[in-house]
Amino acid sequence: MENDEIKKMYEWIRSRVALGDGDTVTIIFDEPTAEDFAAQGFGEETVALTLGSGWWSEMATDIVETPDYAEPGESAEQILGYARDVVVEYVRKRLYT
Repeated sequence: MENDEIKKMYEWIRSRVALGDGDTVTIIFDEPTAEDFAAQGFGEETVALTLGSGWWSEMATDIVETPDYAEPGESAEQILGYARDVVVEYVRKRLYT
């Protein structure tokens, strides 16, 4: 994968991470399917390198568990930013060469 494609992918995945509703801060990850990747113009190689990898489910879990590791007093927006950063860290670590 080219660096531009990797960046496009993690930006798209980050956009699927959102705050949940309620009194406590929760993170929702609208986990994409292979069809979602294809609709965004990503090929089979990208699907294999992400959804087909063992790290994908670990990343999805870490995203939604982000509030568990936040410091007291951090805003919902800060925690959302941390959750979105999880995506970037996982993708960069696994896909950049």
